Amino acid sequence: MIKRIMIMGRSGSGKSTFAYQLQQKMKLPLHHLDKYFFTDFWVERDYQQFLDIQQSLVAQEQWIIDGNAIQSFEMRYKRAQICIYFNFPKYLCFWRVFRRFCFKDKRIDDRPENCPETISWSLIKYMWNFEHRVAPILSRLKSDYPKVCFVEVCSDRDLKHIDKLLGLKRQQRITEFD
Repeated sequence: MIKRIMIMGRSGSGKSTFAYQLQQKMKLPLHHLDKYFFTDFWVERDYQQFLDIQQSLVAQEQWIIDGNAIQSFEMRYKRAQICIYFNFPKYLCFWRVFRRFCFKDKRIDDRPENCPETISWSLIKYMWNFEHRVAPILSRLKSDYPKVCFVEVCSDRDLKHIDKLLGLKRQQRITEFD
């Protein structure tokens, strides 16, 4: 059975929503990296402290880790049994970020307290350049760690195939996503 799942992708791709749904089905501990990277009011935590926290998370036997932190991909990737890469079209991710800004799902607790949803120029640039920054890293990781199952999700329809991969029973399946 799969016990360690890494979920990553562009902001607005649905990582946190999917991670929440997956946690509800699989009952694995869920960790949203933004909760560890930021403190109140989007102030970044000391980076070494953030790395230490991640190291303690990935050392555990069971987890779902949602988030990017590109510089520490390898730390999570090499311990994961499966990496799910949400690679939705840019336009859709931008739309979802805008919609999330207006209508936040309160069930998704993916950030520290006192970090309200915002849309900043730095977020827009990060989203725009995400694929370009991530592609060479993912290519190397897939080559260096061939035992990690890598799944690229490019549409909501692709999510249906993840059910089988994760061994979810019919009543547990995640078939709708938005």
